[in-house]
This record gives sequence, structure tokens and C-alpha cells, in this order.
Amino acid sequence: MELGPYLLLATLEGAVMASVLALTAVGLSLVFGVMRVVNIAHGEFFMLGAVLAWYVTQMVGGPPALGFAVALVVAPLIVGAIAVAADMTILKRLDYDPERTIVATIGLLYIIQQLTLMGYGPDARPVEPPFNTRLALPWFEVKDGALALYWPWGLSTTSYKLAVIGAGVVVLLGVWAMMARTRIGLVMRAVQADRDMALVFGIPVERVYAMVFGIGAALAALAAVLIVPISQAHYLMGADPLLLAFTVVIIGGLGSLPGTVVAAILIGLSDGIISVFFSPTLAKILATLLVALVLVFRPQGLFGTRSA
Repeated sequence: MELGPYLLLATLEGAVMASVLALTAVGLSLVFGVMRVVNIAHGEFFMLGAVLAWYVTQMVGGPPALGFAVALVVAPLIVGAIAVAADMTILKRLDYDPERTIVATIGLLYIIQQLTLMGYGPDARPVEPPFNTRLALPWFEVKDGALALYWPWGLSTTSYKLAVIGAGVVVLLGVWAMMARTRIGLVMRAVQADRDMALVFGIPVERVYAMVFGIGAALAALAAVLIVPISQAHYLMGADPLLLAFTVVIIGGLGSLPGTVVAAILIGLSDGIISVFFSPTLAKILATLLVALVLVFRPQGLFGTRSA
């Protein structure tokens, strides 16, 4: 097979990762942008989404599509509710102090992780995809001076992976519409801009914080539900998404949703392409190097604004 078809296949794999990573990182960026809280437990909310998806599909039974559809709704709602409860019982009592909330979310990480280990166990368990048709992908070649399509042997993907890419785009557009076109988004942007002024105008800032923390966790859980049919649910699966999400948020700019999406696409596609042609380890090394370069030459991130 020529280089081009391999590149297409690697790009599609990278796009799947970019979609899931963008959802996870946007939730993290939203929490930091509005609340100024660095949520170290964000990866565990991701993990909870995957574990709950497995539980829900097992409880519902029947056709895989039915159980997955229920999990797609129920798991993010449950994780979002847990995050709201954590905000109201822990972060609120700390008055959202940046240093103390970091320590608190580290503690929350271990609590969620160990409770999941006790209830779910140490085994990695798969979730059956709702559909998984193998689709051959076309490529083109120049033949007799004209372009001609052909189907290289082994060049294929699955319908579910394409659906994950599409779902990621739809959800991200929904988040943008919420932030830019709704009253809820206006309130969130007002709190982000000036908390004290928002309080003066009667905005219930603590309720907004709880809602934002819940939305951020729900987005991470949704990303996990989408990816778990491709990978597996495991109680330690939250570490990699957390590190990658922080990488994306730092590169894109803390609190910048457009920057987060662009950085997620950049990291996801590069990881997919480099992993296919070289190795996953090299992809992680290059991502870490990019973070270092951004911190040195543009600490506010590619799309962030320098603080006064």
C-alpha cells in the first residue's frame, strides 16, 4: 500500500482521539475559565463515565444499541450530579481558593478511584458498540492522466469510529451555542469576567460554579462513554485523559474554549499519525516538548490572553 492510504487511516484514528480529547479538555477548560479551579479529579470523572456505561449496558440488556443509548444519557447525568455534590460539599466550603482546591481535588481523585476499585473491581471490561460495520475506504491514483478511485486492501475503518467523530463535532457545537447564544452562557461568561460584579448584579455565583463543575464532569463522562466501546472500562483509565487534557488546555490557553478545541485537534491528529508511523511513545514525547515550548515562549497559550 502507498503512503497516502496509510496517512488517511492514521488521520482517521487521530480524529477519533481528537474528538474524545476535545470533549474532555473543553470540560476541564470550562471549569478553569469560569471557576479558576484546577480540577485534578477530572480524569476520574472520565473514568466514572466509562464504568457507569458498562454498568448501564449490563443492566439494560437487550440489543447493544439500546443499552448504549441509555448509557449515553444516564452516565453523564450521574457523573454531573456527583460533581455538583462534590462542589457544594467540598469546593464551596473552601471558598474556591486555588491552592486548597487543588489539594481537595487530589483527595477527590483518590476517593473516586478507590471506591470504584471496591465496587467495580480491578478488571478491564468492554462495552459492546451499538453498531460496528467495517467500511472500506477509497483512495485515488493517477491512471492514464486521470484520477481514478480504488479500494486498497486493508484500508478500512468502522462505522462506530466515524460516529464518534461526528458526535464530538455535534457536542462541541452545542457547547459553543450554549456559551454564545443562551442566557446560561451569558451568565457563565459574566461570572468568568468579573465574579464580584456578577454578585452585585444578583447572579448566584455559587450556583453557577456548581453548574459549571457539573457540566465539565458530564462532558468528560460523555467522552468516556463514546470511547469505551473502542477501549475498555478500567478503574485506572483516568490518568491518561487527565494528562492529555492538561496538555491541550495549556497549549490552547487556560480558559479558552476555541484554543482548547484547536489544540485537541492538533494533539489528537499528531498522536494518531505519529503512533501509526513511528510509536505512541514518540507522540507523547513530542506533545510534552510542545507544552514546554508553549510555556517558555507563550505562557498564556496559543489562544490565551496575557494577564495584566
